[in-house]
Amino acid sequence: MATSILRSMGTNLFGNSPKWYKTTLLVFLIINPLLLITAGPFITGWVLIAEFIFTLAMALKCYPLAPGGLLALEAVVMNMTTPQSVYAETIHNFPVILLLMFMVAGIHFMKDLLHYAFTRLVVKVKSKIVIALLFSFMGAFLSAFLDALTVTAVVIAVAYGFYNIYNKEISQLSGIEDYNNSSNGNFRNDLDQFRGYLRNIMMHAAVGTALGGVCTLVGEPQNLLIGHEMGWHFADFFKWILPVSMPVLIIGLLTAMLLEKFKIFGYGYQIPKSVYNILKKTVDQQDAAMTPAFRAKLISQSVIGIWLIFALALHLAEVGIIGLSVIVLLTALTGVTEEHQIGHAFTEALPFTALLVVFFSIVAVIHDQHLFQPVIKFVLSLEGKNQLVAYYLANGMLSMISDNVFVATVYISETKAAYLSGNYNLTPEQFEQLAVAINTGTNIPSVATPNGQAAFLFLLTSSLAPLIRLSYIEMVKLALPYTIIMTLTGLAATYYMPEVHEWLTSFMSFPELHLPAVEAVSGH
Repeated sequence: MATSILRSMGTNLFGNSPKWYKTTLLVFLIINPLLLITAGPFITGWVLIAEFIFTLAMALKCYPLAPGGLLALEAVVMNMTTPQSVYAETIHNFPVILLLMFMVAGIHFMKDLLHYAFTRLVVKVKSKIVIALLFSFMGAFLSAFLDALTVTAVVIAVAYGFYNIYNKEISQLSGIEDYNNSSNGNFRNDLDQFRGYLRNIMMHAAVGTALGGVCTLVGEPQNLLIGHEMGWHFADFFKWILPVSMPVLIIGLLTAMLLEKFKIFGYGYQIPKSVYNILKKTVDQQDAAMTPAFRAKLISQSVIGIWLIFALALHLAEVGIIGLSVIVLLTALTGVTEEHQIGHAFTEALPFTALLVVFFSIVAVIHDQHLFQPVIKFVLSLEGKNQLVAYYLANGMLSMISDNVFVATVYISETKAAYLSGNYNLTPEQFEQLAVAINTGTNIPSVATPNGQAAFLFLLTSSLAPLIRLSYIEMVKLALPYTIIMTLTGLAATYYMPEVHEWLTSFMSFPELHLPAVEAVSGH
């Protein structure tokens, strides 16, 4: 009896995940305390990060919440961090949690408008190169004023809508309820091709959010943080970042086109003729069956969409609060009044919200164990352009494995403290350029993995990812050409940033920026 119960507990552990996966996680949980005793908290901390990245990489085998959560709980039990530190890290990122809770749900109530607009876009624009450019540019433009997570939620809703249209039609033709898990070969090639097509446009849009997010004060959370520390307003931030952000944006958009042109690194999938015909048929049916009620719903969603863009661009409130206003307005205007209808909107984001809090626990370990401290001390010891380049690369590499907001927070606070101390011979100009290097370093190279960009992690753990076979490894592969080209472009732009800033100052009558604290130190 006892043996049967133990066997059943082993079967229940992580559900239907492969045995090798279960064994690997158990080994992780066993060796961590042993490592802490023998190697110390610093080495164990880095091993813990690697283990957590493994759970993300295996997201299609098991959703990372349970395995990653066990690793985080063990870290707390081993006193590598404390519940207070986890809570503090969570509170610090509470705006992101609000965003996930309310903004993603708000986008759910705009899906009719999104499906209507983007289905027609795909039907009318037949060139994959143009489609790639449009999705990449759309991600960049919207992320310059909105939040990357919000933009990613929009694109996920669009791609999910495309997939559902195709799956529903094929199910009716083949008599198979869920063709996604069918081995029927009649439509298998088209389905695989369509999945590749959706993977491509999702990655173009996701990378686009990074291209645009780096450009403006409101584009990414760390931008606001750095802007606040430096005393930069919207226009100031844009001008300071311009020498790096604009070359990367241009090269990034060109990369999207070249990847589709030469069909490399997993790009170049075309929409199958059968899928195109189904989407076109859907568009024609929607146009023919358009009722006044549906037109009114589209108009209402369009108006609220305009409100959303202006409210976020002007930062009228926290992003999550604006998302809540979208939910209230759209449910009222479109007649969504039943609890189960409203509740369905929250099912996509809440598992990821829980996972994000687990991620904050790992970040708390990084903070409490000072895992990044040796790197910070090294880059502060450098001078001139070498220091700028080192800052850019260090922030980029650390953002590939950790949260880029956390990395930016640590670096800007440590750099500001070093500057104010006067121990590192940092001039005001060098300090401001280091702030640019921190911002661009945490935004650009971090596209390499889903770890650094919350929008990428959200995409990886979304319900769309398994449908289109978008695994961690596949995301890394698809992001690789972008990572290499954008990182090198940003590196070159960072190296020549002092000269470009000097040129911009004369060309644009660009004023010198001085913080009150900077002036005080300079005067002293």
